[in-house]
Amino acid sequence: MDVLFLTIVLSFLPISELRGSIPYALYNDVPWFIAYPLCAALNALVAPVCWIFLGTLHKLFLKMEWYRRFFERFIEKARAKLAEGVKKWGWFGVSLFVAIPLPITGAWTGTLGAWVLGLSKRKTMLAVAVGVLIAGAVVTSVVMFGVQALQIFLRK
Repeated sequence: MDVLFLTIVLSFLPISELRGSIPYALYNDVPWFIAYPLCAALNALVAPVCWIFLGTLHKLFLKMEWYRRFFERFIEKARAKLAEGVKKWGWFGVSLFVAIPLPITGAWTGTLGAWVLGLSKRKTMLAVAVGVLIAGAVVTSVVMFGVQALQIFLRK
């Protein structure tokens, strides 16, 4: 499979996002100045795609009783848990959440959380894009520094 194609797929998947796509691209000799913008741009597209899903398919799924019951319980728990943080941090909090390159943080979860809390679509997409740019820079820096440090360590 082509390296760039798999990089694109990894950038868009909920589990890997930038944490998987950038290291994969750099490991396969894609220069950082191509890997970072490519992965970040594609990962930022998650927000509108996720929002489209939530605005269309979600409405269809709500007609199914089991989905509606599950979703209503999920929403109430999430809103109760996250409402205080959103009041305190606002859009900066969404960006910060997405910017932290750890499991369960990222564009998918950030967009879903903002949607659950009823935040503005436009502001969410901007906040997610800012978070993705920061996360991409962090992941790229860590991978590049790690590779250089490993090379120095192995020479000794």
